[in-house]
Amino acid sequence: MGECEFIEKCPFFNDALSGDFDAIDDMKVKYCKSNNLNCARYMVANALGKEFMPSNLFPHEKQRAYLEIAENG
Repeated sequence: MGECEFIEKCPFFNDALSGDFDAIDDMKVKYCKSNNLNCARYMVANALGKEFMPSNLFPHEKQRAYLEIAENG
């Protein structure tokens, strides 16, 4: 698995979401650069389309992603 296909326009990767910067840097490596299939943002974008992705969704929030997919899928 390589770099996420949405990385250039992803608000999370491009620092549009606030939070613990050390944790965010770790998540960027884990989800954006290594295995996007585990990323909640990627899951929503892939299942429903980028327009359904909550702007404040973090990559580790899989339960929110499942809920979003269930409600809009």
